Amino acid sequence: MTAEPGISLWDATARETDPGSPLDGDVTVDLAIVGGGYTGLSTALHAAEKGLSVCVLEAQQIGHGGSGRNVGLLNAGLWLPPQDVRARLGERQGAKLVDILGEAPAYVMSLIERHQIQCELTRSGTIHAAHSPKGLKDLERRVREWERLGAPVRLLSKDEASGLIGSDAFFGGLLDARAGTLNPMGYVRGLARAARAAGARIHTGVEVSALRRNGTGWTVATVHGQVTAGKVVLATNAYSDNLWPGLKASFVSIDFFQVATRPLGDRVAGILPERQGLWDTGKIMFSLRRDAEDRLIIGSMGSLIGGEGGLSERWAHRQLSRLFPSLGAVEFGTAWHGRIAMNAEHMPRIHRLEQGLYTPIGYNGRGIAPGTVFGKAIADLVAGGDEADLPMPVTGAKRERMSGLKAGFYRAVFSANQVLKSI
Repeated sequence: MTAEPGISLWDATARETDPGSPLDGDVTVDLAIVGGGYTGLSTALHAAEKGLSVCVLEAQQIGHGGSGRNVGLLNAGLWLPPQDVRARLGERQGAKLVDILGEAPAYVMSLIERHQIQCELTRSGTIHAAHSPKGLKDLERRVREWERLGAPVRLLSKDEASGLIGSDAFFGGLLDARAGTLNPMGYVRGLARAARAAGARIHTGVEVSALRRNGTGWTVATVHGQVTAGKVVLATNAYSDNLWPGLKASFVSIDFFQVATRPLGDRVAGILPERQGLWDTGKIMFSLRRDAEDRLIIGSMGSLIGGEGGLSERWAHRQLSRLFPSLGAVEFGTAWHGRIAMNAEHMPRIHRLEQGLYTPIGYNGRGIAPGTVFGKAIADLVAGGDEADLPMPVTGAKRERMSGLKAGFYRAVFSANQVLKSI
């Protein structure tokens, strides 16, 4: 097994190429964007389509962060069920966010179709699998609310879940027909290609060293030149560093690792036969996918530990044997991990750090669809829109307090890492 070949399996198999180029000299634009992931590139695409001059600065390559490392589940909604979102944001604002994110996968799919992005999109939904009777009760609560809202979701019985997953290990599930799967690196590179075609400048290998106010605008400093812009968007999410004081402390970073088998052909014909992506209801959640080449990709919370024969690979062997006892021994090809930005509310935030400086941040493991539609909303704002039209209220960044996060969640994450180390 090869640990982190480039960035991920998705990096190695994506059919889209990285359209970034070096920055050489000074640039003046309407909008500068730091970060070449979903949020930054969606902002760039939609702002450029509105006629703004745009420059994206990515320190590494397109999709280097979570956008190129995630599971590739194109989900609707958030970590929280819709009734809990409304309880936290208030009925009007909460309902607005639930509606926007419920429709977000369809919008992503429309972008993929419009720009002919090659990302192995499936439209067969995703499965939230109940790992226990308690987990099934949680799914029942979610389904009741989504059905009340008219969403195409349904509760799967144990037998139905077994048929769609190919495993008897679950107590049921929630099938969301709005959702799908994709190659996340293919999608983010496709967004970059589309943004560049719309007129945005996409520069990679450019690390931003400083942000400074410049009259009514901003100066973005790099060793390759400086970008002068009327407005700036920091789109670095879990990969935020110390560029803006306190931003890195506004979330808690959680690692998530994945291990991919080599292509298994007919051996996996009965596993996820309709190719839904899956994640479970456990506090130490795990994910499972079958890609276009019939690899199984399994992952969980924690960092990647060891290469061939290492702890993460041994964990993956055990899980696949538990879920699919007739599968037999498999050979793993690649493994990688990335970061998730978690916060106390389990909801994204949009911070106005200063006048003309915004950052959407804290997707809590739901980056693809929210990152895309938040990017579009930020583009509308910088093109002359109103903050009141954003998906959620704008706030100032504040230092995250560990005591404000659910203690049980952190105990679960700690336990996950300890389990891996003890295998």
